[in-house]
Amino acid sequence: MNEIIELFWLSPAIFAVAIFLLGLIIGSFLNVVIYRLPIMMERAWRQQCAELEDREYEAQEAFSLIRPRSACPGCKRPIRAIENVPVISWLVLRGRCAGCKTAISIRYPVIEILTGVLSAVVAWRFGPTWETPAALVLTWSLIALSGIDFDHKLLPDAITLPLLWLGLLLSVFHQQVDAQQLFIDPRSAIIGAVAGYMTLWTVYQLFKLVTGKEGMGFGDFKLLGALGAWLGWTLLPLIVLLSAVVGAIVGSGLMLLARHGREVPIPFGPFLATAGWIALMWGDTLTEQYLRITGMS
Repeated sequence: MNEIIELFWLSPAIFAVAIFLLGLIIGSFLNVVIYRLPIMMERAWRQQCAELEDREYEAQEAFSLIRPRSACPGCKRPIRAIENVPVISWLVLRGRCAGCKTAISIRYPVIEILTGVLSAVVAWRFGPTWETPAALVLTWSLIALSGIDFDHKLLPDAITLPLLWLGLLLSVFHQQVDAQQLFIDPRSAIIGAVAGYMTLWTVYQLFKLVTGKEGMGFGDFKLLGALGAWLGWTLLPLIVLLSAVVGAIVGSGLMLLARHGREVPIPFGPFLATAGWIALMWGDTLTEQYLRITGMS
C-alpha cells in the first residue's frame, strides 16, 4: 500500500488516471441513483399518504438502489455485466439495447465521463492526500443532486442532509489534517452552514412577499448550507455570485434558443452545485484575484 501511495506522489498523472477510472465506475452508479432515488421517494410518500388516510397500501416489488437488477425499459431484458461497462458498452452497442434495439439515452455515458473527468481533476488538484477522498464524495454528491434536480426539480434530503453533517464532521479534524482549504475549522463550518441556509431562505421569503410566488425550493437552502459547512462562510458570496451568473446565462439561453417560457421553472440546484464545485477547487484563488483586481486586498 505504501508503495502505491509513493507511486502516486511521484506520478500525479498515474494517480489522476486511476481516479478517472474509478470515477467512470462511480458515474455508472450515479446514473442508478439519479433514476431510482426519486422513484423510491415517491413510493415512500404514497405509502405514508395511505397510512395517514388509514387505507391499505398495495405492496409493490422491492425497489432500491441495488434491487431489482437493471433492465432495458423497452423489452425488460436484464442487462448483463458485460453490457454495463462504463462508456465502452454504450459505444459497442451503439447506444441501443442488445435485445430489442431500443435507444439508450446518451446521458448515461455523459454522466460517466463527467464523473470520471471531474474526479481526475480533483485528484490532480489535491493529490494523494486526505483531501481527495473527501472532495470526491462532495463531487459525486453534487453530480447526483444536479441530475435529480434537473429531472424532477428536487434535491433529496437523503443526499443534502448527510452532506451537511459530513461537512461539519470533517471540520473537527481541522487540526489533525494538514489541509489548506477543504478541512475548515468548526467555527467556520457552523457559521457557513447557518449562513448558507439562511441566505437563500431570506431570498425565498422576500421573493414570496413581493410576488406571492415561491422562487425556489427548500432543498436549495439545504444544499447551500451543506456547501457552507464544507467550504466555510467566506466562500458563500462567491458561490452565490457564480450560481446566479451561470443561472442567468443558462436561463437566457433557454429562452432565446429553446423558447423556454418565463413561467416555466428552472432548477437552481445544478447552478449551486456547479458554483460549489468551482469554489471547492479554486475558491480561495478566485477570491484573492477578485480582491486584488478591485483593490480591496
